[in-house]
Amino acid sequence: MEQTCEIAIDMKTGVIAPKGFKAAGIHCGIKRFKKDLALIVSDVPATAAGVFTQNKVQAAPVLLCKKYLQENEKFRAIIINSGNANACTGEQGYKDAVMMSVLTAEELNIKPEEVFVSSTGVIGELLPMDKISAGIKKIVHHLNNDDYKSPAEAILTTDTFIKTASVSFQIDGKEVTIGGIAKGSGMIHPNMATMLAFVTTDAAIEKNTFQTMLKEITDKTFNRIVVDGDTSTNDMVIALANGMSGIETIFADTEAYRIFYENLYEILKKLSIDIVKDGEGATKLVEINVEGALNDEQALKAAKTVALSPLVKTAIHGEDANWGRIIAAVGYSGVEFDPAKFEIIINGQPVLMQNYKVALTAKEANKLLKPDEINLLLKLNLGNGTATCWTCDFSEEYVKINGSYRT
Repeated sequence: MEQTCEIAIDMKTGVIAPKGFKAAGIHCGIKRFKKDLALIVSDVPATAAGVFTQNKVQAAPVLLCKKYLQENEKFRAIIINSGNANACTGEQGYKDAVMMSVLTAEELNIKPEEVFVSSTGVIGELLPMDKISAGIKKIVHHLNNDDYKSPAEAILTTDTFIKTASVSFQIDGKEVTIGGIAKGSGMIHPNMATMLAFVTTDAAIEKNTFQTMLKEITDKTFNRIVVDGDTSTNDMVIALANGMSGIETIFADTEAYRIFYENLYEILKKLSIDIVKDGEGATKLVEINVEGALNDEQALKAAKTVALSPLVKTAIHGEDANWGRIIAAVGYSGVEFDPAKFEIIINGQPVLMQNYKVALTAKEANKLLKPDEINLLLKLNLGNGTATCWTCDFSEEYVKINGSYRT
């Protein structure tokens, strides 16, 4: 489904933008100083959808959220901690995740199975449940619908800025709003990158319709971003729809579905690109577009391979338009490929044309890599397949961060 209109994204409201949602973020002591506990609450029961990491090593909160989503119809809250992933923590870790939902439910006077749980941070350490328990008792008193920053701050780890977005639009004459926050900076790779994202909306959406839509859009956004090729244990996107806009319930194959889909896509795309911009040590955002593959699947495979290539990513960081690294990456991607038909265009300027004809001198081509945002168009000239994904450059700072990071 393609976007058909210009959509204006607001970066200053996030998950509290839709009607009937409150949120908060506080410091409870998992981290030394920074906020580390966030809570998102709907005033009324909400339909939910979720997409989770494909890593076979799945953290306790992921397992619990998948169970809750499968067994229950309505939800009220999401509790998130940062600084500790509660991953590879065995039976005790799962009990701790359950306890987070129980403690939150008690404070909100709702059922534990109405509370999603999420964690991010260091793997292999048990949660400091005494600090989290005290934090949950505290955070409910900070819930509000005018502070969009604190919950976005509380879910961060190595991120350098908050990732938040919202959009309002009309369905059947009524205003509908979608809001979202995300975190992610390292261990980012398609198939759910190492990231958390939480979406709220005051639309009413049928459960299966919502789940299918979220999965499809995630495949076009969060599953098309690359920082370093690692897939985490805690990744999830959780979305809540509480219906407080007053619109009729959205089902598939309707005009309301099309409108909502376009706007949700733009929100998730914005959050996805922010994650790549904030890639650990990144200095450049790179959009890779592949055209002319045999089909869309092959186009995406080629785009992802280039996005993952350390040689391509380091060349971009060094502002070296080494087209040989790009053509080599497409060549080993496994797609149908005729190198003599291949073309490379950087920021609208042809660099390599068919039959290996070089369009620019090395010095001229290198200048194309100076901007902070780079568009890389790769033409295979074999068919009609197209795809887009996003990546960033590799810098020395990435090694420094990952060689020393502890919360």
